[in-house]
Amino acid sequence: MADVAFDEVDKVYENGVQAVFDLTLGINDGEFLVLVGPSGCGKTTALRMVAGLEDISAGTLSIGGRVVNDVTPKERDIAMVFQNYALYPHLSVAENIAFGLRLRKTDKSVINERVTWAAKMLDLTQYLDRRPKELSGGQRQRVAMGRAIVRQPQVFLMDEPLSNLDAKLRVQMRADIAKLQRELGVTTIYVTHDQVEAMTMGDRVAVMSKGRLQQVDAPQRLYDRPENLFVAGFIGTPPMNLIEGTASVNGGVTIDLGGNNLTIADEALNNYPRLREYGGRKVIVGLRAGDLHPGQERADLPKIHARVELVESLGGESMAYFRIDARQIKAESVAEEQELESTDEASVVGSRPNLVASFPPHVQLKLGDDVAVSVDTKNLHFFDEASGAPLR
Repeated sequence: MADVAFDEVDKVYENGVQAVFDLTLGINDGEFLVLVGPSGCGKTTALRMVAGLEDISAGTLSIGGRVVNDVTPKERDIAMVFQNYALYPHLSVAENIAFGLRLRKTDKSVINERVTWAAKMLDLTQYLDRRPKELSGGQRQRVAMGRAIVRQPQVFLMDEPLSNLDAKLRVQMRADIAKLQRELGVTTIYVTHDQVEAMTMGDRVAVMSKGRLQQVDAPQRLYDRPENLFVAGFIGTPPMNLIEGTASVNGGVTIDLGGNNLTIADEALNNYPRLREYGGRKVIVGLRAGDLHPGQERADLPKIHARVELVESLGGESMAYFRIDARQIKAESVAEEQELESTDEASVVGSRPNLVASFPPHVQLKLGDDVAVSVDTKNLHFFDEASGAPLR
């Protein structure tokens, strides 16, 4: 096992496109680190640089304290699991699992021992004589995992290994992979665009956007203390509501949110003390869906008035989508948000829902109704409109 360290790593392709900018990131020995971000953010490129499948344009990459910039993939002692399984259709499950060991001319008794061990760990023993076409998607992915773990590498690399599975199977495989990694204790870098996978699997999560590392932290801390607007809007299901408001400071702090004045609780002011400096200025307010409640059920909380646009019943909860007369912030960067400001304001404010809440399933809402929504202001987040930085 070994740690992995990116030190100011860049990746620039021959056509001049830069995919990764100044990536500095350390993955501890035995850690499960998840790289997450939207398509095109550079996460897979970063993983492929660890594997040796992409050259490094600048900076250094180390595995186990050894700089591997010019080391071939074969000599890096890593194992990679791909999203398309990459199994040989003409080989049995046992032969697929053993393939890498045979290439290394490992002793036959050792191969048999490791294949038996891996099959037992992955619940594949009864399938060892089958061909890949006779397996389900989840079973094929476990075979790909088996081929990786029998090599007993220093580092596991996983590139969206669950993306081809159905929703129910993904949930099961998430648990299986996390359990397997804990049992083996092998340093693991896992790439996904699915932030639910990231939050449930990783010891730490590294969030990337447009080739740059945005924040790396424990999953719950990413959720509770996002370092910028992108992380705030990306982490969480459903995503955090980001709405433009205007602050007023007069002893306490109130926020005008689309004509609704919210008195901000002391707990939020303690978390975001710089909000007191923004009297008369616009700020971006972050509201989690779980901090919004039916008005009649939380009479003790300040309220906003909103129009019901859509209700999705999920059995144990209902996702309620509202529209309020305030600008929604959905841009991934301050530059994109500045472009948004030049568009027709009415199309931004009045044409679609801009607030989502998680309500109990028994709450009755009618489309088009104007209702009161209670806001638990102690859990709100606040960001500078120009920089996107939190007002801490």
